[in-house]
Amino acid sequence: MCRDGNTLGLTMLALLLGATGAAQSPKFDWRRIGNTALDLSLAGVATGSVERVWYSPDSSRLFARTGAGRVFATADFETWTEAGSAEAPAAADLSAFRLPEASARVRGEIQPGTRLYAFGRFVHRSDDAGTSWLNLTGFKNSSLIGEGLSDLAISPKNAEEIVVAASTGVWRSVDGGLSWTGLNDALPNLRGRRILALPSGVRGMRVAVETAGALSAWEWNPGEKQAWRSYDGAELKLEEDLKQVLGSALKAKITAIALSGDYVYLGSSAGQLWASADRGRTWTKAPDTYAAPVERIWLDARDPRLALAALAPGAKAVRVLRTTNGGGFWDDLTSDLPAGAVHGIAADRSTGAIYAGTDRGLFMTYGDLIAAGPATPWTPIADGLPSAPVRDVALDAAGNQLYAAFDGYGIYAAAAPHRSRDPRVVSAADFSSRPAAPGSLLSVLGANLRTARAGNVSAPVLASADGKTEIQVPFEASGTNLALSLDGLRAMDLPLRPTSPGIFVDRDGTPMLLDGDSGVLLDAMTPARSNGRVQVLATGLGRVQPEWPAGAPAPAGNTPRVVAQVKAYLDREPVEVTRAILAPGYVGFYLVEIQMPKIVNYGPAELYIEADGQGSNRVRVYIEP
Repeated sequence: MCRDGNTLGLTMLALLLGATGAAQSPKFDWRRIGNTALDLSLAGVATGSVERVWYSPDSSRLFARTGAGRVFATADFETWTEAGSAEAPAAADLSAFRLPEASARVRGEIQPGTRLYAFGRFVHRSDDAGTSWLNLTGFKNSSLIGEGLSDLAISPKNAEEIVVAASTGVWRSVDGGLSWTGLNDALPNLRGRRILALPSGVRGMRVAVETAGALSAWEWNPGEKQAWRSYDGAELKLEEDLKQVLGSALKAKITAIALSGDYVYLGSSAGQLWASADRGRTWTKAPDTYAAPVERIWLDARDPRLALAALAPGAKAVRVLRTTNGGGFWDDLTSDLPAGAVHGIAADRSTGAIYAGTDRGLFMTYGDLIAAGPATPWTPIADGLPSAPVRDVALDAAGNQLYAAFDGYGIYAAAAPHRSRDPRVVSAADFSSRPAAPGSLLSVLGANLRTARAGNVSAPVLASADGKTEIQVPFEASGTNLALSLDGLRAMDLPLRPTSPGIFVDRDGTPMLLDGDSGVLLDAMTPARSNGRVQVLATGLGRVQPEWPAGAPAPAGNTPRVVAQVKAYLDREPVEVTRAILAPGYVGFYLVEIQMPKIVNYGPAELYIEADGQGSNRVRVYIEP
């Protein structure tokens, strides 16, 4: 898997394969996707609404109270920690000789020649007790720090240092407002409300974020390092339009909708549920009304007669409902969930696993998802996660990865714990269910294995921990089917192809691409260059020459080359492949080196490879001159 005793190799392996947690262990390897900052083209990155800011009396700490009511403190203006017991001082608004804006609020001391600050739509400064004012944040009729200014604090030790709270976060100036920096990079204040789409190919993680009281669509692009970026949000707009149209027809405020094929499920702010099996021509209304908003509806795309609904009463009442007959009857699965709203719901039909995002965090249970069965106890999933409400949960299509949106803290992902009940064999490159190939790396999710066999041949077990095992397909494997015997598990059969290429990607879709000269990982901050060399780390490229044993690190000299014809495409146009070999010093990794064109479009581009006509996953590469 890596060079023996090579620290760099171990680090690269962690980046490439992203060790995952599982239900067999109390530890979950949760990783946050992205950060909590938004790119609003302001003086710095932004975040959610902040209501108050204030300094400690000795000016050693700055406090901020977010729109969600949580209080955070920083001593270095870079890292924030929760300070829940800190109380904001009373706002000390002053009067002035005149105001720079009709509704502006003034802070400072009224003395001749002393400094005053005012904030309304913009931040202003006066050095003559309010006789004249200088606009500090206005630029072309817009604000450098955004709208919705709600508070301003002056450092007790330095009147040149001020901090402003806004609907876009916290902003600081150390030169009397002449320049500004945001303090939002690490402030846990991303008001994520919905998971709109999971990472796939060149698409990144997509979420709906509450900004200025409304939902907007944001994406963490694969390879991004700075902030979430807005996009057109077509899926969010379509959903909101459908809610309006269907709500008008049913004379209700629709708060949740789920669709698959001909099936449509709706939930209202009054706790009503409807289902349609004919695309909304006719409706079945649930016999009961639950007197609480329906927050989310999940349905099984393979059998949309199965659906779950999450409701938001604050008291301990009905909050999780299940139907197995297309909405004809809904039964209560709330059981022992602690009091508080349930905001998100997701399930895996094959194991009966149900995940709920609640005001008290993330919970799971195993229930009957085929027929009406009794409600079962819920188990909290809290290890390694923020202590904050969970606003949404989602599983990928294969049910291998679990995603949770924590209010303020952003998106976290881990291997789905229910895999311990139903282990899956997937490509180690991207957790997809592509066929195996001689020499390829496979991940067994949900099991710690000691031995594995592919047919009559031993398959090297390269790593096994925390409910995940990495194995390599023997290079001599042949035929159209790979029969896996996995150390006490049921036998598993996988399609076997001569080649089945996959480019390694991280959990957020970031591809493992290296600069051919420096060996540095490429991403949005370190893009590829025109006429440069890019090394693609992949698996599934099949046999090599000279032959090489599975389980052994590839040599640095006379490195085995790929037998198959390997091609690469950039934005669907062919680019030159200069070599395709086993990655020196590693097990199961292939290195495909491509020559970037001298003239190429700059910015993000789609990259993929082929081996004897079999295509890989699509990934995003950033390019600059």
